[in-house]
Amino acid sequence: MPARTMGSVLIVTEAEDLHGDALAATLRKHHGHTPIRLDMRDFPRENGTFRLGTDGSYRTLSHIFGLDDVTSVWWRRPHPVSVPAGLSDEDDTYRRAECDGFLQGLLWSVPALWVNDPGADRTAGRKIVQLETAYRAGFAVPETLVTNDPDEACAFIESRPGPVVYKRTGTVRGAFTETRIFTPADFDRLPTIRNSPTIFQDYIHAESDLRIVWVDGIEWVVRIDSQSGVGRVDSRLDTSVAFTVDRLPASVSKSLTTLMGALGLAFGVLDLRVGLDGEFYFLEVNPQGQFAYLEIKTGLPIFQSLANLLVLGDGTVLS
Repeated sequence: MPARTMGSVLIVTEAEDLHGDALAATLRKHHGHTPIRLDMRDFPRENGTFRLGTDGSYRTLSHIFGLDDVTSVWWRRPHPVSVPAGLSDEDDTYRRAECDGFLQGLLWSVPALWVNDPGADRTAGRKIVQLETAYRAGFAVPETLVTNDPDEACAFIESRPGPVVYKRTGTVRGAFTETRIFTPADFDRLPTIRNSPTIFQDYIHAESDLRIVWVDGIEWVVRIDSQSGVGRVDSRLDTSVAFTVDRLPASVSKSLTTLMGALGLAFGVLDLRVGLDGEFYFLEVNPQGQFAYLEIKTGLPIFQSLANLLVLGDGTVLS
């Protein structure tokens, strides 16, 4: 890949995002570059302008300098704008839509390397899209039902030969919800899915779990000894177990490349489960998942890889 012309890196995230802080520090250390930070909740308290004329276009936000010099964007944790409450809900909805449309258009029109493209990022965050795409990419995927119909859910659970887990349908921000095994006591709660569609999936008895950070073709693979701790069902629940650097078999790596290409993602954090049968099962991909703890546990240079992608257009890290 040809070298990129160095411009500004823009990180769109909440002000208190530790991943944003870590990437900014990495950019300063390895590239001598201080990125631009933007929390979209600052608008419309701050002024913004887009202008297009015969000499081209320019964009400004009153609290940010150099927006038109941006050549790469980490679309990390964007928030909706924060519009002050008005006289009516209808008026608030209108103003919020106008402000969101303006700020998103202002940013998305920047001709930069996007990590990730906002449209692809949004679509890939839908787990039904992920599951279908992963299946078509050649991954083994646990038998799955996604529904808000309690009768459908009941029939699925009762038809399965082994345990079933249940989990949420999206990867957007919200209160942490772990993956759980469905128990007989949960049948009484099934009517609640009417207003909260839920994923039901065969439970894969595991040898271990893998968490993979994908940086535009580079796989940073960490094997988690999940079955030795309290994270046997959901590996995120226990970081006290062993984390070791690993590699994917060629066939799994090929499916991963196909999946990320089909989803249009330059970056993502994926969870695979290695079953007792030796199969590598796809669980999910979060287009902007958490990964700092993987670097802390293993020493993998994941932030440097991401910084290199944003600055150089190539996430390769030379040892």
